[in-house]
Amino acid sequence: MSDGKARAPLSRDRVLSAALRIADVDGLPAVTMRRVAGDLEVEAMSLYHHVRNKEELLDGLVESVVGEVLTEVGLAEAAASPASEDWHASLRRRCLIARTVMVRHSWAPGLIGSRPTIPAPLYLYFEEILAVLVGGGFTYHLAHQALHSLGSMALGFAQELFNPADSGGQVDEGAAEADLAAMAERLPHLTTMVAAELHDHDEDPLGWCDSQREFEFTLDLLLDGLARQLQADSV
Repeated sequence: MSDGKARAPLSRDRVLSAALRIADVDGLPAVTMRRVAGDLEVEAMSLYHHVRNKEELLDGLVESVVGEVLTEVGLAEAAASPASEDWHASLRRRCLIARTVMVRHSWAPGLIGSRPTIPAPLYLYFEEILAVLVGGGFTYHLAHQALHSLGSMALGFAQELFNPADSGGQVDEGAAEADLAAMAERLPHLTTMVAAELHDHDEDPLGWCDSQREFEFTLDLLLDGLARQLQADSV
């Protein structure tokens, strides 16, 4: 029975917004066509007019998250003082803004890494980064090397060495402790380091070894190294 309220027409944006809310609240595995339809109070079949299948829905989620990054970067860039701006500050700000968005949607890094194709908004994001680098004096060759060096950090997260969770940092602490105990005798230095650096998950929503402090430390090393290389190439 209708409650008498006018309902907004179903659209791709509404479908993706509903899927985004579900992923944020209940995790990416909860995002199904049936669940999205239920949250929108429509029949599941009606979703297929806007997203052809589950894979297209997941691609749409990546587009939505990258769209948030682009929007927030655009606002920050517009507010920055161009007179005192350089490529280093602009690129650092972009990476940290991207990280803020990835922390907001902690399932997104795993999803981005799993997609078989590159969503269109990602091309635009990297086009803007290239514009910053080339505008700062980078050759296209050095800019290409910079993108490879930054890797996923350009998108605000680090692809970690030690078993990062596919859903964006959910760590099974019991399993981690068991793994450490099993490795301790054979790998004493590695296990001591991991035990010392294993953070509380609440501090590090993108994974045990991806804290804000560590992210910024690595980012600054990369940017400072690129600055030195740019200076060396200019001599």
